[in-house]
Amino acid sequence: MQHFRQTIAAGIVATLMLPLVASAVESIAAPHALPHARVVAVIDPQATSSFKPDEAVVEAMLNRGLTNLSGQVNVSAAWLSFLGTNEVVGIKVYTAPGSDTGTRPQVVAAVVKGLLAAGFATNHIIIWDRRLEDLQRAGFGELATQFGVRIAGAVDVGYDEKTFYDTALMGTLIYGDMEFGRKGDGIGRKSFVSKLVSQQMTKIINVAPLLNHNNAGVAGNLYSLAMGCTDNLGRFENSPERLATAVPELFALPVLSDHVVLNVSDALICQYEGEDRGLLHYSTEQNEIRLSRDPVALDVLALQDLEQLRKARSQVNLPGNWELYKNAALLELGIADPKRIDVITLKPTHGPAETR
Repeated sequence: MQHFRQTIAAGIVATLMLPLVASAVESIAAPHALPHARVVAVIDPQATSSFKPDEAVVEAMLNRGLTNLSGQVNVSAAWLSFLGTNEVVGIKVYTAPGSDTGTRPQVVAAVVKGLLAAGFATNHIIIWDRRLEDLQRAGFGELATQFGVRIAGAVDVGYDEKTFYDTALMGTLIYGDMEFGRKGDGIGRKSFVSKLVSQQMTKIINVAPLLNHNNAGVAGNLYSLAMGCTDNLGRFENSPERLATAVPELFALPVLSDHVVLNVSDALICQYEGEDRGLLHYSTEQNEIRLSRDPVALDVLALQDLEQLRKARSQVNLPGNWELYKNAALLELGIADPKRIDVITLKPTHGPAETR
């Protein structure tokens, strides 16, 4: 693990020091040789009304996107193309802002119903986030009871002392962190992964909202997962520069990146200002769900949406922290170049899909 982390850090530093070389290599590469990300976006104007999602419409949207992304003829076959029923799947949500602005329960309900119909046992499905209290407040306790599945908070379960991210940047430990109260050399330079992730689930589905984050750009698939299951985060949170390095490197830990099978952008509502506070007057109904195997591509599309909306509403154009997503691409977590993101747009009519 130590060698893995050193290799990641060295790769980012070396590449950032040689932008001209990287640019030159890319410019001479044949366009067809560069990989592309594939995103399926499903749009339906009836998905929300007065900022409240219609569960039946949302379920149909998710299922349509899933079958198109997987190329399967039905929803159960689509789910089984991503993971087997023997897996314990953790559905990662983002709940700090509540159900109106964070991940919407209606989207997660569609995921859970699809997994159950495909043959997954209820005890093989975990809806999770950083804190159990946020999950409960956002309505996921009721959802878990309805379907008989589990909800869990990464902090509440505790941390795995053998699974961590190590960097020279020291943090000020708080109560609940693995090393809180300990003394000695190197204390405070590790961020430990929750045992919920390292020991209790085998696959991860990301469901992140289209919500701005002042320092990360978007509280999307990368940020939500990386910062949702680790401790000692104060050393990164208040610095865009530190997040730009830490979030991709955390996500790249094998215990995370090797287990993510699907990423979903809950773009039913886009909040372009406010971060963890639900502010519907800074929001717009976008009525869209996007699915991809590529978390970076989804977050890049979200950044573009946020910037365009702020410009259209004459709001302060918050920095998007594009460096974070470029670093993620350097670590081969996905595609950050918008020109290499192929979006298949499915509208509610029965006409052909559009590619943009």
